[in-house]
Amino acid sequence: MIAQIRGRLTSKEPHRVVVDVNGVGYQLFIPLSTFYQLPEVSAEVFLHTHTHVREDAIQLFGFHTRDEQALFELLQGVSGIGPRLATNILSGISVEELVPALSEGNVARLRAVPGVGKKLAERLVVELREKVGSARLGQPTAAPAGPAPLTDRALEDVVSALANLGCNRKEAIKAAEAARQQLGPTAEFEKLIKAALRALSESR
Repeated sequence: MIAQIRGRLTSKEPHRVVVDVNGVGYQLFIPLSTFYQLPEVSAEVFLHTHTHVREDAIQLFGFHTRDEQALFELLQGVSGIGPRLATNILSGISVEELVPALSEGNVARLRAVPGVGKKLAERLVVELREKVGSARLGQPTAAPAGPAPLTDRALEDVVSALANLGCNRKEAIKAAEAARQQLGPTAEFEKLIKAALRALSESR
């Protein structure tokens, strides 16, 4: 089992990265919360890692913090949630928001996450309410330093990220463009994707 990865970041997308470790490239799937924290390509990166073994494949999932990884593993313990949906949930809501939403039984907040309907939100609360409290998750972390200003490429990254969360491309483009119109042409990627996710949740 691979528990952590340290190496040179050779490529990054909102949903996955490739890390070169002594000449071997490891592909890791990541939530948006981890993407926000990544350094520039070619820089050294360290990721906490979950190894998911299937009959036909071995997949790696990378996380910036142990809390992200711990929540990812707790989410997978809920009936009907696999690694892809667990990653999507962490992409749609931060650890700092998810933990109180679960512990306080805030079903409405959970339903605002793409891919989470009423029944799943209620099941998350029932199965994880006590677990997140005992795990002491969700302590505030430092905000990422110096995010790059929004560019057309960044806008396309937002659309790609939304598509990976299950939105159709037309819906994703509409939400991304609405967010940029709201925040302006120099908006940071993290603020833009959060605004787009809010726009999606309000339209449902």
